[in-house]
Amino acid sequence: MTEPSDTADKPALRIRQAVRAVILTPSNDVLMVRFEFPTRQVWALPGGGLDPGEDHVTALRRELIEETGLHDPKIGPHIWTREHIIPFVDGTYDGQRGEIYLIRTEQFEAIPGIGWEQMRAERVHEMRWWSYDEIMAGSDIGFAPAALPELLRSLVNDGIPDSPIETES
Repeated sequence: MTEPSDTADKPALRIRQAVRAVILTPSNDVLMVRFEFPTRQVWALPGGGLDPGEDHVTALRRELIEETGLHDPKIGPHIWTREHIIPFVDGTYDGQRGEIYLIRTEQFEAIPGIGWEQMRAERVHEMRWWSYDEIMAGSDIGFAPAALPELLRSLVNDGIPDSPIETES
């Protein structure tokens, strides 16, 4: 007789598919957005969820226009993948799995294409360029992915990984 599985009665997790970008300048500055949640704030890479029928690259192009005003970037390789299980505030998802792509560009003035009112409705309250040194010194800052300093150090020093790296939350 087969033992019952602990997961037999548990519903499948609802995982949102997403895409984000490491927007990296020649001097290794990174554009980040600040999310405010009821219990914490976090600095994350720009991007967001896929719309029905969208592939990751199409979604990333749309998200970057909406969030940063960046049009037609040269999207580089998929370098990292991040999955985190945490219930969304609105209850729609149990977590998110995102592909993270590299975009190399000159620094630009980031202005949300959808405007700050809509950005705040999506819990984004600030956007700014972080220098490499600021990220390396940011041990007490909530980054998403949490290992951003180590990941960025490896990217800058060792180059693009041979295959996407699975990051910790």
